[in-house]
Amino acid sequence: MKQFFKFLFASCLGTIVALVALSLLGIGVISTIASKAEQVKPIGANSVLHLKLNQVLPELTNNAEVDPFDLANQKILGLYDITYAIDQAAQDDRIQGIFIEVDMLPTGFAAAGVLREALDQFKAKSGKFIIAYSKYYTQGAYYLASVADEIYVHPVGLVDFRGFAAQIPFYKTLLDNVGVKMQVFYAGKYKSATEPYRRTDMSPESKEQIREFLGVRYDKLLNEISVSRNISKTELHRIADNYLAGDVQKAKELGIVDFVADREDALASIRKRLGLEEDDKVKAISLLDLYNNHPRTTDLSIKNKIAIIYAEGNIVDGKGSQGAVGDEKYVKIIDDLKDDDRVKAVVLRVNSPGGSAMASESMWQALMRLKGAGKALVVSMGDYAASGGYYISCPADSIFAQTSTLTGSIGVFSIIPSVQGLMQDKLGVTMDSVKTGHFATGIGIVTDLDPREQQFMQNRTDQLYTLFKSRVAEGRKMDINRVQEIAQGRVWVGPEALKVGLVDRLGGLDDAVKSAAALAGIEEYRLSMYPHFKEPLIEFIESLTGEESVRHQYLAKAKMGDLYPYYEYLDEISRMKGVQARLPFFLPFE
Repeated sequence: MKQFFKFLFASCLGTIVALVALSLLGIGVISTIASKAEQVKPIGANSVLHLKLNQVLPELTNNAEVDPFDLANQKILGLYDITYAIDQAAQDDRIQGIFIEVDMLPTGFAAAGVLREALDQFKAKSGKFIIAYSKYYTQGAYYLASVADEIYVHPVGLVDFRGFAAQIPFYKTLLDNVGVKMQVFYAGKYKSATEPYRRTDMSPESKEQIREFLGVRYDKLLNEISVSRNISKTELHRIADNYLAGDVQKAKELGIVDFVADREDALASIRKRLGLEEDDKVKAISLLDLYNNHPRTTDLSIKNKIAIIYAEGNIVDGKGSQGAVGDEKYVKIIDDLKDDDRVKAVVLRVNSPGGSAMASESMWQALMRLKGAGKALVVSMGDYAASGGYYISCPADSIFAQTSTLTGSIGVFSIIPSVQGLMQDKLGVTMDSVKTGHFATGIGIVTDLDPREQQFMQNRTDQLYTLFKSRVAEGRKMDINRVQEIAQGRVWVGPEALKVGLVDRLGGLDDAVKSAAALAGIEEYRLSMYPHFKEPLIEFIESLTGEESVRHQYLAKAKMGDLYPYYEYLDEISRMKGVQARLPFFLPFE
């Protein structure tokens, strides 16, 4: 027996030692790869910034789900840092120009406009060149590339310039066929998020608001391309309306592109501009490497701070993941800033289609506490600041929207599915119950809601809608009857939102920061960004040991590629809890 325990102990000890050794080896390998990824690549003389934009573009660096398996790309630059890097390229004498090589632009129209403006400023400030090449220009990629001095497209490629449209799938007939009834409760005649479950087509109100903001965005698209390409808006509309740029030779004849050629021809043009020989290699540097060569510096001797809180993604209950606005996490950030005497003003950068009404109200309360402490509060809107996104914006002292921002959508809804038809008619399963009171079984999904239960749900929805409108009236200092007129769940685009009083000015984040400084009465200040994130290596290890749903997200994203945002949107709808204050559609810029 003694011998047995001896061998057992030796075996266990050997296993433990082996596991520890493997763990240390794994951590060592990961650390080595990560440290190499973080090494700064020097910028050589006569270099070109290579702009690919082949990752998701968050507002704030790393405020997105970083792929833990891609150790070489553990930092995802945000819009704020990308525009900073482009500005640094204009000032860096080693950078002679920019090579844009973008097929699909992974961001919204407003963010694309910020990027395009940064490229325009690069040319204006520096006089340096921009060359663009792509095998296939989506409309978003072409919008960005149209600022270039020369635009190349592959001979068998395509320029997908065709104007804007919104297509919405409707599920009511499908659900009816399988015996699932979506019991919908909503407030606001324009609140069309529930229409796919209660209609088979778009309502006139939904078409009205979509037509309006698509028109504003399309006009901006034509205006800016017209200036860059020296083509009239009327001609651009004709080209888009007839899809003439779909033929690359025709696109060249019409001035949409300059050259129908392959990538080597674009590089040959860059070599010529750089004064290189035909066989010389073009020294290209990535955005991340450029940023790492010009890291932001903060003068810590300056006491006054303006905090910028990035609220991007869906508004959810709890802590939330990266790329989402979890009320627990954000309320803590806001309360901490309220108590920080160095923080004189807060800029809330909102890029959110909304989400949980409860989480939105929690954040509204925290922002009111912040204002009560004497801090100036300014909101800067990105692509979306709608529904719950507007709920958290309305307390601000001043609100800035961009021309393409979608905001408003002041309305709420709830959806309770019932599988009674599926169980009874399709599967042969019936339900019965004994209860002590009418509502004792709760609001469930196995049976249809009866009239009293339906009235309870509608009353709760109406109460939250009334609360939402009262928050807007208080924040905007607007008569409640006026709020009722412009609410109704209607989505407003930037210029129209300005006309009806939902926002104060059109402008970007820099404008909002200047406004916050003026409101706070400070001239010298430093910026501080929130939320803060853990190191990518720690995020990687936690993702391996964390919730199974996190690993599923990474796998789904890897498998679905560009289709993942559509899957994510439907998955979010399926996981909704409680009353929602959410934008009624998903509108990618392709």
